[in-house]
Amino acid sequence: MNFKEEKVELKIGDGTLVFETGKIAKQANGSAVVKFEGTVVLATACVSKNEAKGLDYLPLTVNYYEKYYAAGKIPGGFIKREGKPRDKEILVARLIDRPIRPLFPKRYRKEIQIIATTISADQIHPPDILAMNGASLALGLSNIPLQKLIGAVRVGMMNGEYLINPTYTQIEEGDLDLVVAGTEDAIVMVEGGAREVSEEVLLGGIEFAKEYIDQIIAAQKQLIERAGKEKEVFVEPEIDPELKKEIRDMAYDRLKEACFIKGKQARQEKIDEIREEVLRLMIEKYGEEVTLDVNEVFEDLEREIIRKAILEEGRRADGRGLKDIRPISIEINILPRTHGSALFTRGETQSLAITSLGTVTDEQRYDDIEGEGTKSFMLHYNFPPFSVGEVRNYGAPGRREIGHGHLAERAIEVVMPPKEEFPYTVRVVSEITESNGSSSMASVCSGTLSLMTAGVPIRDSVAGVAMGLVYENGKYAILTDILGLEDHLGDKDFKVAGTRKGITAFQMDIKISGISTQIMKEALEQAKDARLYVLDKMAEVIKEPVDRISAYAPKILTVKVEPDK
Repeated sequence: MNFKEEKVELKIGDGTLVFETGKIAKQANGSAVVKFEGTVVLATACVSKNEAKGLDYLPLTVNYYEKYYAAGKIPGGFIKREGKPRDKEILVARLIDRPIRPLFPKRYRKEIQIIATTISADQIHPPDILAMNGASLALGLSNIPLQKLIGAVRVGMMNGEYLINPTYTQIEEGDLDLVVAGTEDAIVMVEGGAREVSEEVLLGGIEFAKEYIDQIIAAQKQLIERAGKEKEVFVEPEIDPELKKEIRDMAYDRLKEACFIKGKQARQEKIDEIREEVLRLMIEKYGEEVTLDVNEVFEDLEREIIRKAILEEGRRADGRGLKDIRPISIEINILPRTHGSALFTRGETQSLAITSLGTVTDEQRYDDIEGEGTKSFMLHYNFPPFSVGEVRNYGAPGRREIGHGHLAERAIEVVMPPKEEFPYTVRVVSEITESNGSSSMASVCSGTLSLMTAGVPIRDSVAGVAMGLVYENGKYAILTDILGLEDHLGDKDFKVAGTRKGITAFQMDIKISGISTQIMKEALEQAKDARLYVLDKMAEVIKEPVDRISAYAPKILTVKVEPDK
C-alpha cells in the first residue's frame, strides 16, 4: 500500500501544533505524530481481528512512555534502558484513557491498544496534551469505530489571565493547572490542581478551553479526510425484546425493593441474589449464551430504578436527600508509634492516614525528560481488597491507586510549608480500610488530619467531596457525597478538594453530552457547601497543627553560620 504523508498545522498560543501521518508506524491501524515546538509524540492505535469472547466491558489498553533519548539522556543506575512505566507515565495513560473510553460503541469487544510515546522533549512544553490529541487522531485515522474525536488542552493562569498550553515554568509559577478534554459538543474530562482558586475561576478555565478544543478537533478532521481509513461497520447487537420483558416482569418489583436497602453489603447481597436467580432461570430456558445479555438487562433495570427515584422523588439508595453528606466520624493519634495518624470515616468509606517525617536523605529523587530534582512531600494511597470484602491478588499499586494518590497529594501539597520553614521530608500513606465511594476524597481529609497531628505546619485544612449527576431529557439532579453505586450508574463523577479559601484539586469525568455551564456551576457551588461542612467537622476535632513533633521523629537542628567565619 502506498502511504501519502500528510500534515496539518494549527497556531495554538505561542506555538504551532502540528499533526502528521503517513511516515512513521504505517503498519498500525492508525498512527499520528504530534509536534509542538521541540516536543514530539508518536501515537498509535491497533485493534485485534476478532472479538474477545465472554467480556462485558471494552478491552481497551492505553500505554504511555517517555523515552530518555527524547531529552538527549541515558537512564541512570545500573540498567541503562527504560523499565516498567513510572508513576508519571501511568498518570498520563489515565489522562488519555478516561476521555476516550466512553466514545466507543457500547458493546464493541475487539481488543484495542493505544501506545503514545514521547520521542522528542524540549523540556519546555509538556508532552501529555500532545499524547491525548495524538491518541484521538490515531484512532480517527484507523478503521476502529471511535464515535467522536476529542481535543485536549491545558489551561494555566498567571496574573489573573488564562494561558493556553502553558510551559513547565508557567505551570509551576501559575495559579491554575487545568487539563480539559472534550468532543465537538461536550466537555468529557477535566483534571487539575490550583492555588486555592474560586469556583468562578475554575469554570472560566473550562469555558476558555472550549474554543481551542474545537480548533484541534477541526484540524484532526482535516487530516482524517485526507488520510483516514474506511471505518469498520459495527452494528450494535440488539437484545431480544422478549428476553428484556421476561426479565423485567420477573425481577423489577423485587429489585426496586432491594435497591433501597440502606447498608451496602446487605443491599448488594440481595441484588446479587435476585440476579443469580434470574440468570439461572434464563439459562435453563435459553442456554448459556444469554448470560451477558441477562446481566446487561439486569444492570439496565437497576440503573432505571435508581435514576428514576433520584430524578422523580429526590430519593437515594441509602435514603439520603440529594445534598446530604453521610455521617462523619474522626479519630486522631490512634497509632502510638507513628509520627501522626488519623482515622476518617464517612458513611461506609474509611481512610486510615499515617504521616511519617524524615530527613533530606528520604526525599524522592527523580530523573526524567523534564529534568532532575527531588520531592519532599508524598502521599500514597492503598486500596486493599478487604476494604470492599473481596478476595483478589494484592501487591504493587495499580493504576487506580496511583491516580487516586496523585489527586489527594495534589490537593494537599498547596498548603504544605516551604522547605526553609520545615526542612523535613513528609510522607503520608492513606490505607483505605472500607470503601463505598469517594475514597480519594476521604484520603484528602484523613491526610490533612494526620499531618496536623504530626506537627506539620500546614497553612490550612483541606477537605474533599465527590459529586455526582443524573441527567435525562433536560431534567437533572446533582448529588453530594456519592456512593459507589451512584458513581457507576450516574452521568458524572466530579471530585473537588480545597480549603475554605478555594479549590486545590479537581477531577471530573462526564459520560454524556448536553451538560450546560449552568449545571457545572450549580455542581461546583454544591460541592463548596459540602466541603465547608466537612471542614467544620474536622475543626471540631483539631483546628490547627500541634506545636510539636513526635518523640519518635528525627530531630533537625538548623544552625546559621556567619558568612565571614
